[in-house]
Amino acid sequence: MSCSLRMCRACGEPITDPDDAVSMGYEHTNSGPGRELWAHRDHVAEAARLDPDHVRILARILLLRAFGGL
Repeated sequence: MSCSLRMCRACGEPITDPDDAVSMGYEHTNSGPGRELWAHRDHVAEAARLDPDHVRILARILLLRAFGGL
């Protein structure tokens, strides 16, 4: 099943021009199929923002590796 309507992950607006759509990846869900993430070309940097929890976890892992904890 494919969806022809693409929504921008950053602004939430529909992407009407196919040339303006940039695929940002795929989001898995716990129930049912996942969904593909899209953004306008102008909003790619904003849509690709880092999750602070993921950054904190990665920093902790890197510090443990650097100082012999892992």
